[in-house]
Amino acid sequence: MMEFVEKRGKSVDEAIKAALDELGVEFEDVEVEVLEEPSKGILGVLGKKSALVRVSVREKPEEKIKETLVAILDSMKLEYRIEKVEYEQGMVRINIVGNDMGLLIGRKGETLNSLQFLLGLIANRGREDKIRVVLDVEDYRLKREESLRSLAIKLSNKVKQTRKSVVMRPMSPQERRIVHTVLQNDPNIVTFSQGEEPNRKVVISLKR
Repeated sequence: MMEFVEKRGKSVDEAIKAALDELGVEFEDVEVEVLEEPSKGILGVLGKKSALVRVSVREKPEEKIKETLVAILDSMKLEYRIEKVEYEQGMVRINIVGNDMGLLIGRKGETLNSLQFLLGLIANRGREDKIRVVLDVEDYRLKREESLRSLAIKLSNKVKQTRKSVVMRPMSPQERRIVHTVLQNDPNIVTFSQGEEPNRKVVISLKR
């Protein structure tokens, strides 16, 4: 439930400041609704009315996602710690550390991808400005990304030498995006995806 307060002041700005002070937040963290505009009244005295505003604290997406994640991980009886939760430029990044994290990653990251997808659905429910959730376990995705970058460059060099296209193994959309991004500025290489999920693959070819 969204937290809010209603405050009066001689002006709208004064009423908003009083509300921010009580809530202990900054202006960018709230939504403001002006319920009553101030008025001077007759002769500037009779019927004088102060401003009334309702200031509501915006729900932070990273807090909602973390709360949902904690509930899921607790139900799995895992020993874990949420090491990092960051929200920047429409993306929430979370990294988890702990024991038996292989269970959370799953085969080729399938369990981790499924949980990330679920958190994304929950986080974007009812939102117009969609956010992206990136869930990682002991920097598994970071290490995987570095490995994919090296492999993409290695395979692109092979394509240049043999002048034959290379078809990579099936990958998730996020992994395919990494390969496309790494090679997009190579003037001699073109990449594209083919096949249907979950067996969609990246093809690396010479640019004609």
